[in-house]
Amino acid sequence: MANVRPNIGPLTEAAAAPARRLRIAIVGYGTGGQACALLLSNDGHEVTVFERAAAPGPVGAGFLLQPVGLAVLWQMGLLPQVLAHGAVVTRLYGETAAGRPVMDMRYGDLDARYFGLGLQRGALFSVLDAAWQAGRQLHDDCTIVDVDAEAGKLTDARGVRHAGYDLVIVADGAASRLRGKVTPARLNRPYAWGAQWCLVEQGAWAWPAELQQRYVGARRMAGMLPVGTRPGDPVPRLSFFWSMPVSALDGDASARQWRGELQALWPDAAARLQATDVPDGLAMARYRDAVHARWSRGRAVLLGDAAHAMSPQLGQGVNMALLDARALRDALRREAAVPAALAAYERERRAHVGIYHFWSRWLTPMFQSERDRVASLRDLVFHPLSRVPGGRGQMLRVLSGTRRGWLGSFALPAGFLDAISNECSESTVGATPSSVRGVL
Repeated sequence: MANVRPNIGPLTEAAAAPARRLRIAIVGYGTGGQACALLLSNDGHEVTVFERAAAPGPVGAGFLLQPVGLAVLWQMGLLPQVLAHGAVVTRLYGETAAGRPVMDMRYGDLDARYFGLGLQRGALFSVLDAAWQAGRQLHDDCTIVDVDAEAGKLTDARGVRHAGYDLVIVADGAASRLRGKVTPARLNRPYAWGAQWCLVEQGAWAWPAELQQRYVGARRMAGMLPVGTRPGDPVPRLSFFWSMPVSALDGDASARQWRGELQALWPDAAARLQATDVPDGLAMARYRDAVHARWSRGRAVLLGDAAHAMSPQLGQGVNMALLDARALRDALRREAAVPAALAAYERERRAHVGIYHFWSRWLTPMFQSERDRVASLRDLVFHPLSRVPGGRGQMLRVLSGTRRGWLGSFALPAGFLDAISNECSESTVGATPSSVRGVL
């Protein structure tokens, strides 16, 4: 990617350097693994990444970067790159098939400087991949099948052992095959609901700055998220998703039936998908719920969805992975001993992640289930409750990733907020604000 600047974010280099240089292995080259590789390499550690894909690349269509995730990228010096590709999102709106509002959340009601950024996974992958060049050691087509957490050793599918690591970071995603090698999961189960998804051209879409959703009870949910462009593809796109039971993902519904159901629910979305091959042009997504009593043992630690996979209902996966990577980097800077650093990292992140696990489990049956009565109650009270003073702010805290515990707030760097204070107004006409350009 052209014009990628080095990791010189305003806050990244302010902290003290780590006590010693470590040999670190990272398993998985998704967002968490990429962010860790970049942050820890820039701190002088020797980092090696093991990725099972023969040609590493993004998995998934699009997602919504929240202020907490954007703040991490700002600290990494990568905010201008993601802003250049992403789509500013100022509102999240959802309604029933009959047109009854269920959700209407605007970032500006919490803080005028807040917004979300719709982004293609390919765009973020490219930005992080291009930024990690110094000391780059990436072993692709290498599936790790075993982790010796106490000794810092890995074994790959060919039987080759990789040893001598001071720290092993397991970041192989929600379907992690290695989480149990580090520490037993207290809960590790698939969700009964998944989604079909694809990218489509944005064209003359009526809501270029909004996540729009439509609901059929809790049984079906369709959504459109503006996700901007990606390197090599300047066409602005939307990320479409269609929620359904996992048992129906590989069903034999005809294209005519599928299009008919979408047309009945949401004609605007159906029009955007006219050129999409159904079902071959749709990818399938499945989700898990994973909880661990501990995230680390010996020299190994879990990170991202490998540590705390949850329903996508709150859309926080990528943001949490970025925050995990930063917290681990900071803990290794503060603590001389690896075990102490891992304990500090876990304390810091659990204090934030826990409330999202709770709300994810509580909200999921309201939007993805066969509980019609629950959905009817949601349709009656969810939107009115969100208009109650105080309640709206609490919901927006959860949405933006800035809720910490039941009543606390997750602080964002003051410099970051200053940098994006004019973004909503200026970026809507395709300009990168001077306030953002000037922070690096």
